[in-house]
Amino acid sequence: ICERELDIGKFIPQEYWSIAADFETAGGATLPARLVQLRGEKLDKFSLKNEADAQAALALIQASPGFSVADVAAKETARHPPAPFTTSTLQQEASRKLRFAARRTMQVAQRLYEGINLGGEVTGLITYMRTDGVYIANEAVEGCRQVITSEYGPQYVPESPRAYKSKAKNAQEAHEAIRPTDLSRLPKDMKQHLSPEQAQLYELVWKRTVASQMASARLENASIDIAANDNNSRFRATGQIILFDGFLKLYQEGRDDVSSDDDSDDARALPKVAVKDPLDHGAVKPAQHFTDPPPRYTEATLVKRLEELGIGRPSTYASILSVLQDRNYVRLEKSRFFADDRGQLVTAFLVSFFERYVQYDFTADLENQLDEISAGHINWKKVLEAFWGDFTIAVDGTKELRIREVLDSLNEILADHVFHPPEDGGDPRKCRACEEGSLSIKVGKFGAFVGCSNYPECKFTRALGESGDDSNGAVGPRELGLDPTTAEPVTVRKGPYGFYIQRGEAEGVTKPKRVAIPKGSDPHEIELEAAARFLSLPREIGKHPETDKKISAGIGRFGPFIRHDGEYRSLGEDEDVLTVGINRAVALLAEPKQRRGPKVLKALGEHPDDSKAVAVLDGRYGPYVNHGKTNATLPGGTEPDEVTLDVALALLAEREKKAGTAKKTKKATKPK
Repeated sequence: ICERELDIGKFIPQEYWSIAADFETAGGATLPARLVQLRGEKLDKFSLKNEADAQAALALIQASPGFSVADVAAKETARHPPAPFTTSTLQQEASRKLRFAARRTMQVAQRLYEGINLGGEVTGLITYMRTDGVYIANEAVEGCRQVITSEYGPQYVPESPRAYKSKAKNAQEAHEAIRPTDLSRLPKDMKQHLSPEQAQLYELVWKRTVASQMASARLENASIDIAANDNNSRFRATGQIILFDGFLKLYQEGRDDVSSDDDSDDARALPKVAVKDPLDHGAVKPAQHFTDPPPRYTEATLVKRLEELGIGRPSTYASILSVLQDRNYVRLEKSRFFADDRGQLVTAFLVSFFERYVQYDFTADLENQLDEISAGHINWKKVLEAFWGDFTIAVDGTKELRIREVLDSLNEILADHVFHPPEDGGDPRKCRACEEGSLSIKVGKFGAFVGCSNYPECKFTRALGESGDDSNGAVGPRELGLDPTTAEPVTVRKGPYGFYIQRGEAEGVTKPKRVAIPKGSDPHEIELEAAARFLSLPREIGKHPETDKKISAGIGRFGPFIRHDGEYRSLGEDEDVLTVGINRAVALLAEPKQRRGPKVLKALGEHPDDSKAVAVLDGRYGPYVNHGKTNATLPGGTEPDEVTLDVALALLAEREKKAGTAKKTKKATKPK
């Protein structure tokens, strides 16, 4: 993910042009085509580099005396169905078609495997879902052929059953592919017994399994070459028609990252023409394009890449993706993985000083050795001994490194990510604040940031991934001045729970005064006067008219509050803790005290076992699923809005299982 981020940072879009034209046959049929040859030379993607090239080609085309058909070609091809699902391909396809995260896919698949209540009996609906095998049992093949005959007709059944073999690196094929346990259980008949997510995943598995045993689709790819009568230009029209839909009648595999300039054959029929037929040309349209940067990984493409490299196993793909997000190495935005600063720094450090251990072939080879140990073919102590010797030397070597050596290496590796070149083409590492210093990665109490070499004269700081022109996005401490009471430095800082103000520095066990910046106050706009007032909290508002005891205002763990005689009331986001007056404070204290409890973020419905409510609640340590006395933490990266009743039930069942209170259910037989 970090390598892809660096590739995107280095990417420079390249301009190119294409020319399309609409031709018309004598019978009035329209024939869209694109320019493929100019002055006898075949055009490639970048032959027309700019608008000038495109306009010159356009002038040559428009000067042609006429056009006619130069060549007609048609070729029949077959498209074969994909193999049944492995863990990897199920996660990829569920991501593409159902928008399921890898972990979510495995949770729903686990429920289908463990069993669903069908008329009073708990029955497993799919086979074991952690597998790299693509073969299915003979009885399942026969079941597919019977279903195909009855549901789609004998013409969709191939002469002989299809057999598949895994192409994945290190495939063990200890279990058969993921398939329905009984092919006669049609998705439409199962819907009444399943949650929406279970029904979607079951239908996906059923269709893929049945399609894998269907006849191939037959297609005709056609092309028509159109030449100018002066031979200065040639166009080509392409099309594709389906002669027999075969497995496509039931299932079509999803696609990843289709390029914006993808010129694959259009699914359209071309009109009937013959060589030398004259054609009229209509509008000739030049179009500007730019190359696209490498696409960021989705869960589907990342799992696919891991499998290609031989990294991970069916049981670990989902957990690998979850750990990366839980540790804040990466984040998922709009279904794409972005490398966070922490991930970039860790990766750059490992590449610099532990290069051997982050090479893909090392990881894949280690996976192979672990498989050999599991199979009893090699001794685990010998593998560990061979690994540990070199690894210890590498670790000992880093102990002698100075922090400056580490930072110099990080500056070099992350240059394209951290130091963005200015629009004037100047030095990307030149400080735009003082115009004299050089920018560098620095390490502070709250992590890494970019700072100026002229510190303390120049206090410019910014986050690693921010634009070099932004001088306000301070991540390192932003000094506001000296506290008017204590003469200690006052700074705005960012910690793991947000921005706060600090007075002084830590000395031994003595902690400096700190106060959180409340919501509604911009940490970048706060000046010394306001900061000093925040630091002076709690402040006395006045005395309560009934008790003659003082009322104070302050900022605590749960935000701004007022306090009177041991009673607390929270202040709303639209109320200022620095200015709230005695009348408002007395009115708030007169209101009944709200019971402090978790806030309901999303009501999910009733639990099928006892009809009690299931909901997502907002707890002290983040959102979690609740049912009665059972609580289950949401997986990292999962938004409360994304949680469905089915996902919640899976999390609760897993939690109860760990606690030893899960109800026993009949599981599907695990394939041998």
